[in-house]
Parts: sequence; structure tokens; C-alpha cells
Amino acid sequence: MYDLGDIVEMKKPHACKANRWEIIRMGADIKIKCTNCGHIVMMTRREFDKKMKKILEKKEKE
Repeated sequence: MYDLGDIVEMKKPHACKANRWEIIRMGADIKIKCTNCGHIVMMTRREFDKKMKKILEKKEKE
């Protein structure tokens, strides 16, 4: 399962050709940020679950 700070890959790459997104907000909606250009996208959790391909990196536990 994904969590705040994880890096995920979506099914379609971003317009800047990168496909690495960092989860920056979680709740009923999920906000993700492109790690290449910094573009932020907000979508419902249901939409995110449908569009996410896999988790690339888990955030380090502190």
C-alpha cells in the first residue's frame, strides 16, 4: 500500500516525459507532484488507485 512521501509510477507519463510522482497529500483526495518539473495534480483516491501502476520507492521510516 502507498503512503505519504512515496514515489509512484502512473500508467501514463507526464507531458515532460517523466513518470515519477511523489505523494504529497493524502485524504479523500490525493495530491501528487512530478519529480521532474514540479507540476502538482490532485485527484480522488479512487481515480488515483485506477491510474497508479506501481510504487517505485517507499519513504524512509524515521
